Amino acid sequence: MDLEVTDELTIPAAELAWRFSRSSGPGGQHVNTSDSRVQLTWNVVDSLVLGESQRERLVSRLGRRLTNGGITVTVSAQRSQLRNRETALEHLGDIVREALAPAAPLRRATKPTRGSARRHLAGKKRRSETKQQRQRPSAD
Repeated sequence: MDLEVTDELTIPAAELAWRFSRSSGPGGQHVNTSDSRVQLTWNVVDSLVLGESQRERLVSRLGRRLTNGGITVTVSAQRSQLRNRETALEHLGDIVREALAPAAPLRRATKPTRGSARRHLAGKKRRSETKQQRQRPSAD
């Protein structure tokens, strides 16, 4: 089952590596006999569907998550292996989609408006007066 990340990028099932193991958590005795935990791995570095610019962007943005050039997603949230597989595919798709998204434009620093500065100072003055009123009166 291929993973459609975007309209332009679909990861073929042949590039996805699955591993299954026993999951902890709810499920009673059933959990001790079924391999419901899912590990999905996709090798970014060796992928044939990525262009060079896409590969560079993924490697730079996912650098700390990559292990030997591949990204691994582990899911054991559900009791069913099938649902865990679906969740793992969705999660991998989200990670890759987010990493391939263009960078947000840099924020241009601006000064506070004159009105907001005036309101800010008025609030500080009110707070100061409130605290001044809490003090003991002087002995004069």
